Amino acid sequence: MPIPPSDIPAIATELDDDALHVWRLPYDRSRGRAPLLGLLGGYLGVPADAVRLVAGPHGRPQLAPAPGQTLDFNWSHSGDCALVALGHRIAPGIDVERRRARPRVLELAQRYFDPAESAWLAEQPAERRDEAFLALWTAKEAVLKALGRGLAFGLHRLAIDFGSGAPRLQRLEHDDAGAWQLRELAIEQGYVASLAWRGAGRHVHRWVLADAG
Repeated sequence: MPIPPSDIPAIATELDDDALHVWRLPYDRSRGRAPLLGLLGGYLGVPADAVRLVAGPHGRPQLAPAPGQTLDFNWSHSGDCALVALGHRIAPGIDVERRRARPRVLELAQRYFDPAESAWLAEQPAERRDEAFLALWTAKEAVLKALGRGLAFGLHRLAIDFGSGAPRLQRLEHDDAGAWQLRELAIEQGYVASLAWRGAGRHVHRWVLADAG
């Protein structure tokens, strides 16, 4: 059931250092970041117009530094869906992509992905190859966003393994891949999404925000 914005402050009190909160928001380009700022304001206990965002060294939006501030977030949007991940003392990364026909997925994977990922993708049945590509893509993007980096970092510099059925960060240049957590997020039929963070496992709690109009 969608949660009204008035309930956000109460839910925010449940966010501790063992948890991550993920919200699904309606996205409309004409409204830009307004729903995001409203959500963040609910967690910070301030009006939406008092939330200040700054760009990190590589352009990742983040909350402006403030004394005692431990909350961090990441967001992604595709189509009419936006996802926001929030946590204390951790930098989450989240990515969502709308499902659609992608006729060049093998070509793209061979050009930009790790060779083992390309080989895995080629082994997938043709009817599920687009979804498998998006599972790889969103997992990679989520890790890069948690790092505070973008695609310019290089998709080939990290590798995701789906051998056990669930995503696992197998390799990340200049980092310990085993220190990372990856989660697939089942949100709705038309989308594929992933969540990543560096650190110990956390409980992931999810809500849908009602459209305030």
